[in-house]
Amino acid sequence: MYEPEKRQPPRAAQRVNKVAAKFAGRRFLPVWALVRHRGRKSGKSYETPVAIIGSTPEGVYIGLPWGPATDWIRNLQTAGGGSLVWKGQVFAVTEPGFVGKAEALAAAPGLRRRLAGRWLPEDCLRLRLRPGS
Repeated sequence: MYEPEKRQPPRAAQRVNKVAAKFAGRRFLPVWALVRHRGRKSGKSYETPVAIIGSTPEGVYIGLPWGPATDWIRNLQTAGGGSLVWKGQVFAVTEPGFVGKAEALAAAPGLRRRLAGRWLPEDCLRLRLRPGS
């Protein structure tokens, strides 16, 4: 079975995440969202700020700069989903699955597509959206 490499974010990114979490999910910042999930073993609630690369009516695409083996992704996979605070609304998210960069960029708006195309890693995450939490 394929086991992706787990990469640890640099300390600076961890500090930036704390600030980003305060603004993520707001209507005026549609690029940033908060993923809410529960720990696989602890059951503790967590909130992780993420950058939304693009969206369709069915779901959102998230870039994975630290790779596909981060704890928050594994928590979502184990639970089969979680919730997403995005654009001032709370959505239930299901079916977390990996997609390629091309699929994520196809769902991105013009300027974001051009910018993300330069730095977006090959692995991206797709989450299916349902209104509600």
